[in-house]
Amino acid sequence: MDPSDKMIEKAEEDAVSPARFPESRTEHPEAKEQHEPLARTATSSTTSTSSSSSSDASAEERGTGMSRMPTERDELVDLERNQTAITRIQTIRSQHSATVGATLKSRQSRKPLPSFGAGKPFPPPLPEREEYVVEFDGVDDPLHAQNWTLRKKILTAAMLGFTTLTSAFGSSIFSAATRVVAHQYGVGTTVGVLGTSFYVLGFATGPILWAPFSELRGRRLPLVLASFGFSIFNVAVATGKDLQTILICRFWSGFFGACPLTCVAAVFSDMFNNRTRGMAVTIFSMTVFTGPLLAPFIGGFIVMSDLGWRWTEYIVTIMGFVAFGLNLFFLSESYPPVILVAKAAELRRRTKNWGIHAKQEEIEIDFRELLEKNFSRPLRMLVSEPIVLLLSIYMAFIYGLLYLFLTAYPLVFQGVHHMNLGVGGLPFFGMITGQLLAGTMIFIRQPSYQKKLAANNDVPIPEWRLPEVILGGACFAVGIFWFGWTGYKESIHWIVPTLSGILIGFGLLSIFLQALNYLVDAYLMFAASAIAANTFLRSLCGAAFPLFAQQMFQGMGIQWAATLLGCIAIALVPVPVWFYLRGAKIRERSQFAPTPKPMGAQQ
Repeated sequence: MDPSDKMIEKAEEDAVSPARFPESRTEHPEAKEQHEPLARTATSSTTSTSSSSSSDASAEERGTGMSRMPTERDELVDLERNQTAITRIQTIRSQHSATVGATLKSRQSRKPLPSFGAGKPFPPPLPEREEYVVEFDGVDDPLHAQNWTLRKKILTAAMLGFTTLTSAFGSSIFSAATRVVAHQYGVGTTVGVLGTSFYVLGFATGPILWAPFSELRGRRLPLVLASFGFSIFNVAVATGKDLQTILICRFWSGFFGACPLTCVAAVFSDMFNNRTRGMAVTIFSMTVFTGPLLAPFIGGFIVMSDLGWRWTEYIVTIMGFVAFGLNLFFLSESYPPVILVAKAAELRRRTKNWGIHAKQEEIEIDFRELLEKNFSRPLRMLVSEPIVLLLSIYMAFIYGLLYLFLTAYPLVFQGVHHMNLGVGGLPFFGMITGQLLAGTMIFIRQPSYQKKLAANNDVPIPEWRLPEVILGGACFAVGIFWFGWTGYKESIHWIVPTLSGILIGFGLLSIFLQALNYLVDAYLMFAASAIAANTFLRSLCGAAFPLFAQQMFQGMGIQWAATLLGCIAIALVPVPVWFYLRGAKIRERSQFAPTPKPMGAQQ
């Protein structure tokens, strides 16, 4: 049994153990009388935020000093009947236990304890410390992100979708200015491509910071800080006076732009349950992949106009500051442990009981442990988890091809078919159409997925996500062959290689979206770290592929270069097939996959 399973089993035993509520409590009425005013105050605060009116009677009993045994037993029975509530308790405790500083092993001071002061002796420790730890008020607590109104969820998803789109859009818009920038500063085209590669390299390194940051301090703070830093560095790119300034600032804008790619899917896992998370992550994935494809033709028309190439960065800067403003003023925290920190702070202030706290506040962050346990977690998952490693290799390949096509498409449509910068970017709409079709297919399949989920007692089986990955892999490979063998000569009409983008785009999004859902389902409480590990590897490929794309397509020929890439795509198709057949067994040996063991057949 791995550590996560042991911890979850212990949480279940603690939740239903009678030892947690010893009989001796009922034998000390004076102790209950001592806490009577606090209980009444806390009850009024809690019931004012609860959406359930049926809890008023039990709250009244708690406030009058009556025996708490019947009330707590009733609540435990409710928890046993409601798997959602017990699952949330397990998830929050798992998140806390896996957070840096929760064990305090690396912060053992050898200094003598200072005196309490003013001649006072040290007070006794809190009686039953667990009783001072705040929790959510049942399954319908409006503070929990999954209980937000549908309107708030949609607006939050739209804000974060725009933030992610802006980040992805900024990654490729510079590609339209590559030749102009290279000519202006007297360097080769490959050096000019570094403007795109450095940005994507920032995508690779940024999650090493943003993933653990989101698990320590919540989702909102890193998203706000990253939106601001992203916008500032794009201003620096737009106003840079030399090439090295432009390239360095492109890297840092990508570093800050990596935050939404890392954290937004985790926000969706906070807001949406197993039944709706797939549709939410669909929106996220579409913004990640359509952003880079929308940018080239927009950037091409800007570079051709009197505005000049610098306005490609000014446009991204404006979008970045809009995203920053939206996140600053309208984004609410969705991470459950941090929500409870705010709730505990309010209760302390209103009840004057300074012992009230959230589990997350017991954490004492230590830099050494931070490096060992949290910053290295994405890399450890990448190395030690076969699912994370192989899916990351697969997704790295298709993500690298996404940025490779920023060079390959101009070679076909501007080189072979003699289109200009702006018009030459319009064939990317073939890929965008394919992505929209893939997203539509995912939405259409959701009802059948939800039926299987309901039949399995709402326990998600991650392997249910993989049929789309297998289908998308086949379509992706066929689309690459189609593109190469219809785009290498002018006698074949330009619409034919353009239409190949439908299969390529369909495969791109199907693989990326459902593989991402698979990672989220398999590593729910470590979703941000799993996605960070995945982002790290795929962004390295996204940074490297454009650097050799021109030499490969010109040296081998468009048709043979595409044949090589298509063969690699075919070779990777068995990866999701293997996980579909053996994924459950692999996850049973995982140290990071907290999902329950399958309850029967997976298919």
